[in-house]
Amino acid sequence: MTTMFSLEGHTALVTGASRGLGRAIAVGLAGAGADIVAVARSGSGLSETAEAVGACGCRCHVFTADLSDVASIANLFEEMDAAGTAADILVNNAGMEEVRPSVDVDEALWDRIVDTNMKGAFFVATRFARRLLAHGLTGAIVNTCSLTSAVGVPTAAPYTASKSGLLGITRALSTEWSPKGIRVNAIGPGYFRTELTEAFYRDAGWQEAMIGKIPMGRFGELDDVVGACIFLSSGASAYVTGQLLFIDGGYMASI
Repeated sequence: MTTMFSLEGHTALVTGASRGLGRAIAVGLAGAGADIVAVARSGSGLSETAEAVGACGCRCHVFTADLSDVASIANLFEEMDAAGTAADILVNNAGMEEVRPSVDVDEALWDRIVDTNMKGAFFVATRFARRLLAHGLTGAIVNTCSLTSAVGVPTAAPYTASKSGLLGITRALSTEWSPKGIRVNAIGPGYFRTELTEAFYRDAGWQEAMIGKIPMGRFGELDDVVGACIFLSSGASAYVTGQLLFIDGGYMASI
């Protein structure tokens, strides 16, 4: 049974891999046997990710790219090609958020969030899939969506728009590429304390109120995302595509 979940012989491209959920996912996939291509906006933190991946006995190739910029995405894949590095698993995890009342959101903030979370994820996916399709190879894509892919959150309108759009992209690409052997799914992490979400956790009242809404009675730990990503990346989910799997301690089931 465990061979169904093995990622030995596979290489996973993980974006936003220098910290938080991205690093946890990269190290978790390495623990299942996958070599890793770790990508982030800057090199800060990537060496720690590479070291943790190496401790699992897997190789880790690191690259930097601004995933809000399509030219930078193209350059990333050219650098990967030049290095002889190819992946058959993609975890589109890079993202950004800034809490701000909607009436105070300007175009620059909207563009930073939506271009990274949605546009960037789409163009990383298409560049990733292009090589697989050209060579008749199979693969798996896991997009990091959010609770906001399904519910509204005050002061997070651009983020909500981007993650709702990413769910739509997940479904569209699944219907287009699954017949050709590329499955596309998404995870929807609930409330995890990371640098991206730290602004919420500074409010003790918010923490207390939110814990009361989560049936499991706790916030997520980084390792809680790993099993779902391994499942959706491996042969264990061979007949699963176009799905969003919430990792939320039961939050969505309770509202």
